[in-house]
Amino acid sequence: MTAFTTIRHEVQDGILTLYLDRPDQLNAFTVQMADELEQTFVEVNHDDSVHAIIVTGEGRAFCAGMDLSSDGNVFGLDESQTPTLADMQDLDDPRLARIRDTGGRVTLAINACRKPVIAAINGAAVGIGATMTLAMDARLMSSKARFGLVFGRLGIVPEACSTWFLPRLVGMPAALDLVYRADILDAEAAREVGLAQAVHAPDDLLAEARSLADAWTAGRSAVSVALMRQMLYRNAATEHPVEAHRVDSLAMFYTSIGDGHEGVAAFLDKRDPAFTAGASQMPPFYAEWTGRSDIPS
Repeated sequence: MTAFTTIRHEVQDGILTLYLDRPDQLNAFTVQMADELEQTFVEVNHDDSVHAIIVTGEGRAFCAGMDLSSDGNVFGLDESQTPTLADMQDLDDPRLARIRDTGGRVTLAINACRKPVIAAINGAAVGIGATMTLAMDARLMSSKARFGLVFGRLGIVPEACSTWFLPRLVGMPAALDLVYRADILDAEAAREVGLAQAVHAPDDLLAEARSLADAWTAGRSAVSVALMRQMLYRNAATEHPVEAHRVDSLAMFYTSIGDGHEGVAAFLDKRDPAFTAGASQMPPFYAEWTGRSDIPS
């Protein structure tokens, strides 16, 4: 993978551990970090040696939010423009580069990822440091971690598509309460409200995240995992189950004639399966269904 300046990659046994790597700034988020995270979550889809991703912070913080020390608009936005909703239809329009929310670019890339993504929140996760994790499949927290949706204190709004993800995780009443209060929660409070699946001792956090990644992906078909991830996120948001049925039918058809052959044979032979398909090559319907143009057929 590409060498980066604000994040760091470590790959071991099929698990990519992605470190937010600005420890002297508490891993504060920048436009450069957004670019590097977005690129990572696109590139990893084409790397069949990686089965899962863990995101954590270098040093004592996970991510202390946007770096507010930069000159000009600290969010990297062009204040000379007056965009309208109509302008936002084609998000690939380069004229939107300094209008689009940088955190949203990251969470959309996470949402489109074909590998499970686990947040190992080792310290403070505030602002974008909190909202970026809402697009991930699990949030494990160190007992020393903190979680803050503090936008109301800054006179801004929740970003990174978090108003889509947050109510789905905790329910609408809790989501409203969290963003209105703009409190910083300790790890147990975050777990109690449904933001975190588990709280672990600091020294155990990464090992627990790796154990979860193994439980989700070891001995699994990469294509099956990729499809299941996207089917759950996308089908759960459709208006009627018949929409899920259409996709389920195609996904079942193509997996049954792919890794499904090996899975059934292994079951009948009472042995472990040896799946060979990689998530870099998805079934023919996938690109049209997801609206992605970066997927080889």
